[in-house]
Amino acid sequence: MADVVVPPEIAAEATQILSNLVLGDNAIRSSAEKAVDDRLERTPELYVLAIAQFATSADTELMRSFSLVLLRRLLFRSAAHRISLYDQLSAPVIATLERILLHSLLHEPAPVVRHKTVDTVTDLSNYSMKRGRPWHALQSQIFAMADSTDVDTREAAFRVFAGCPNLIMDLQTDAILGILQNGLQDQESIDVRLASLRASVAFLSALDTAQQAQALSLMYPLLNTLPALPHAHLPPFLAVVTELATSNPHLFRPHIPALLAFLPALLIPVVDAGPTPTVARPNPGSGGSFAFPPPAALTRSNGAESPEDGEKEVSGEEDEVRKGALEFMTALSEARPAMLRGVDGWVTIVVRGCLEGMGELAEDDTAEWLEADPAEDATDDNYPHIYEHSLDRVACALGGGAVLPPAFAFIPAMLASHDWRLRHAGLMAIAAIAEGTSKVMQQELGKIVELVTPMFKDPHPRVRYAACQCIGQLCTDLEEVVQEKYHEQIFAALIPALEAPEPRVHAHAAAALINFCEGVERETLIPYLDSIVERLLKLLNPAASDPERQPKRYVQEQVITTLAMVADASEATFAKHYTSIMPLLLNVMQNANGPEYKKLRVKAMECAGLIAIAVGRDVFRPDSRTFVELLMRIQNSPADPNDTMLGHSLIATWAKVCQALGEEFEPYLPVVMPPLLRVASSKADISIYDDDEEHEERDGWESISMDGRQVGVKTSALEDKCQAFETLLIHASTLNARFGPYVAQVLELALPGLRFYIHEGVQEASAMLIPVLLSCGKSSGTLTHQMVAATLSQLIACTGRESDASFLGSLLKCFHDSVLVLGGPAALAPEFRAGIIEAAKRQVGALADRRRARAARPRQELIEEREDLALIQEVENYAIEDIAKTLHAMDAPPELLIAVASLGQLSLNLAEPEDGDDGGS
Repeated sequence: MADVVVPPEIAAEATQILSNLVLGDNAIRSSAEKAVDDRLERTPELYVLAIAQFATSADTELMRSFSLVLLRRLLFRSAAHRISLYDQLSAPVIATLERILLHSLLHEPAPVVRHKTVDTVTDLSNYSMKRGRPWHALQSQIFAMADSTDVDTREAAFRVFAGCPNLIMDLQTDAILGILQNGLQDQESIDVRLASLRASVAFLSALDTAQQAQALSLMYPLLNTLPALPHAHLPPFLAVVTELATSNPHLFRPHIPALLAFLPALLIPVVDAGPTPTVARPNPGSGGSFAFPPPAALTRSNGAESPEDGEKEVSGEEDEVRKGALEFMTALSEARPAMLRGVDGWVTIVVRGCLEGMGELAEDDTAEWLEADPAEDATDDNYPHIYEHSLDRVACALGGGAVLPPAFAFIPAMLASHDWRLRHAGLMAIAAIAEGTSKVMQQELGKIVELVTPMFKDPHPRVRYAACQCIGQLCTDLEEVVQEKYHEQIFAALIPALEAPEPRVHAHAAAALINFCEGVERETLIPYLDSIVERLLKLLNPAASDPERQPKRYVQEQVITTLAMVADASEATFAKHYTSIMPLLLNVMQNANGPEYKKLRVKAMECAGLIAIAVGRDVFRPDSRTFVELLMRIQNSPADPNDTMLGHSLIATWAKVCQALGEEFEPYLPVVMPPLLRVASSKADISIYDDDEEHEERDGWESISMDGRQVGVKTSALEDKCQAFETLLIHASTLNARFGPYVAQVLELALPGLRFYIHEGVQEASAMLIPVLLSCGKSSGTLTHQMVAATLSQLIACTGRESDASFLGSLLKCFHDSVLVLGGPAALAPEFRAGIIEAAKRQVGALADRRRARAARPRQELIEEREDLALIQEVENYAIEDIAKTLHAMDAPPELLIAVASLGQLSLNLAEPEDGDDGGS
């Protein structure tokens, strides 16, 4: 800019420091970082302005961009012990900084740098607004820029509106709509239209329901940006509209017919029957005009004749458009299922689009697929996961009544197709929709099983693999129903599949058996047990019958896991196979020492533990010492930092040995408890970074946005902590008085665990653990009055302030069970009785307030969110029952009991709509 705001010597020094920051030499860069921190510590205002000035005067786009990014990070970064740099600046300096940035926003010639300026300007504007200091000069300049004759200037203006919609919130609605509509209809630039679309979505999302009613007309030009676009530009536009559909789905209600006129052509290419009937429909007269996959020539938009070109179109630009359209329809279906469930054509289009996409597998990668380890399968990158996942999401959102009819209008023909890819897709589709449609699917389950089981004899291995996947998923999503009614048909197909010649297929058949065993009655499994175990042992140790045959490691890992589940399901009956299997597992634990065998060793440990429980103490006892010694050796071996499974599996396996041996496990507690307590007492591992700070994705971590920061939480460590609490519960409940020496130490972990809000599993495990610990302490004579008082005080305090109705029930049950252990309500001190009554009274008031607020919402919102609200209300009803039970036990005042009973009168009538569209699964 023309005027200089910092002395030349400061500008020169800042220029040198900033230039050093981007050098590759670590020593120079580290020295420059220290220099920045030092200058900002001593003279923050001068160096903030120097960096801002450099962002407008540097010779290269790289340095101008870098300076703007650095400025953002420095301004709003705050350490735990100090305020942000922005809050240290005086009003004149902030005004100067704003003036520099406004100059850059208006005059920066390079689009990439201007985008960085926009980011910095929007952050500064939002931060200033939070501090009660609106940036009026920015508002007037942006309105002028939105009306500029320069395309890049207009785009920058709408980018600013998108980043800080508060700039226009206080203006007349008609004026705002006029500005945004002009941008949406910009004749010169698609980029301007996209920026205006983002601004429009940000504006609508910032409004409350009453304000939105005044701005509904904006939806017409907003959606009209889509049809006129070249396909290459559609995906980002669709992505922005999808954001609005997710957050404000009700805005789309009047536009569903128009969307249905536009979207199908994006999702399902037009198919001409052509001179020959499609092989996808062996019976052309019975299946409409559905064809898989669409002929390549008919999916091209540029008229090219080459089939190869057509493939590129489908897998490239056109496929991105299809995925964008599918994601929009799926997201809107999830956000407002009741709004779309009965719309004629909507569900059919989405389902058909998913099925078409699922049928587009690569024809020529079967050989590679057969040889690949499932964990390292390169062909998986080309698998149409997004279509399969979308079908699952739509089924879960819209339910069986809506999804099953259109799905099964197509699936039978797919299963009868001459193209293996369509047969594969049909089976995977049944698996994908099973969860969301389970209630309705039960009524037709016999027909579905009849469709699926013949596919186990398909000539193509990937179809047989898909049949295993389908049956396994049905066993999970329709658990017990499938196993009880159709075990004969399923075993007749699944057991022979264990002898399939392809490792991928027989390993997946073994995996499907796990799903079956998880919901099977022991009596149902027993007749098949011998033939299952015989085939699994052949897969685990093929050298016993064929010395030349070497099993694949992933097959052995899967077979060991399946044997564990079969043993668990068959219980004591499995004892007849114990001597054939346990020596093999102990041999694996003894000798599988290389890093490539770590997963196999873990599987062997867990399997041996489950078998020990299944066969019982007497059968397991002769091998128990060997097993324990192997576990101790593994536990005491040098830790491998890359082995994330071992610690988790050791804790789980020790728990299984405890369950198998019962009180005989007590001598091993000094070995087991120290690492277990170490994991249970671990703190949450959290990293905090600024929004624009680069941070790599790490396995076992999740990132959430909170107060302008990205917060990383190490979820893998939280799962380990939860497992440790659950394992402590197993040890305490199994050993009872023999666990006495550890009661005090574990109670010190369990009581704070009730308030471990970032992982509900830890909270629930703590609530179950506490009464068991009190029982252990009472039985062993280690329970003190201080422990009892601390426990009851913590439970009362947590009960009074708990806002989650589900965990409130757990807390009340924990209190009730603890009181019973201590001698019943009569043994309770008056202060604790009064405390729990007061906590329950507070919860009654909070539940009443929530229910009244819910009843005051618009009727249409209640209808559209009926299923979610019904679930919330059901959870609350359970909590109300627990409150009533607790108050009756405590002999609470009658008026409080009447208040609890009156909560039922505040519940909403959420009965099914009269049109019979259940919408459920």
